[in-house]
Amino acid sequence: MAIGGDFTRRLLTDAGLAAGMRVLDLGCGTGEVSLIAAELVEPGGEVVGVDRDAGALDTARARAAEAGHAQVSILAGDIEALPDLDLFDAIVARRVLMYLANPVAVLERLVPALHPAGLIAVHEHDMTMVPASVGEMPLHERVQSWVRQMLLAEEADTHMGFHLHATLSQAGFSVETVRAEAVVQTPSQRYELAEIVAAIWPRILAHGIVDEAEADVETLAERLEAERIATGATYVGDMMFGAWGRKLS
Repeated sequence: MAIGGDFTRRLLTDAGLAAGMRVLDLGCGTGEVSLIAAELVEPGGEVVGVDRDAGALDTARARAAEAGHAQVSILAGDIEALPDLDLFDAIVARRVLMYLANPVAVLERLVPALHPAGLIAVHEHDMTMVPASVGEMPLHERVQSWVRQMLLAEEADTHMGFHLHATLSQAGFSVETVRAEAVVQTPSQRYELAEIVAAIWPRILAHGIVDEAEADVETLAERLEAERIATGATYVGDMMFGAWGRKLS
């Protein structure tokens, strides 16, 4: 499960996803959120995942088939210009709004796709307060800076968590809850920073953020682990925000 998967599941559960609901998963990627939603809306529910990444969609379809979720449909499409779809009971998204140039406008266009009082639930990340630690973690902080620089180069909103309430409100939703949860590393609990960097490494290189030889990605996990053990510090590497609300009548 990707980092934050448990947070996503709790968010969708508490927001009110339940059996029989029809759900639209925006920017579904490889399908993890679609599968979580599918489990929550069984029996009788349906999940439609939409993304424009063909490779990710193939993975999402394979995962849905392997998990036996026949009620999950994975469609190719641009979430900023979706065709008319049948009405949904809920819209969900994870780490999607932060990449939109105008998330309010995108969500406004989706409001008509929801039933009256339809639900929206979103999971985003925010770099306002991280990284943070009591104790020196220079390698962790340097590597975390690569992620931040990459997001900025891609024009992502690195403060989307704090912007969630305003974004949903302006798009036509009554916000019921905004919550936040830190991803914490301790001497006995590690943060998956090396895995995150490995997953986005081509993007980091493409933006010229760090020299490949200097980064030495092959030994990165080992060096991060050595720093974690040597310092024994508690480190907050990521901050997750979740919000949900209802379509205004």
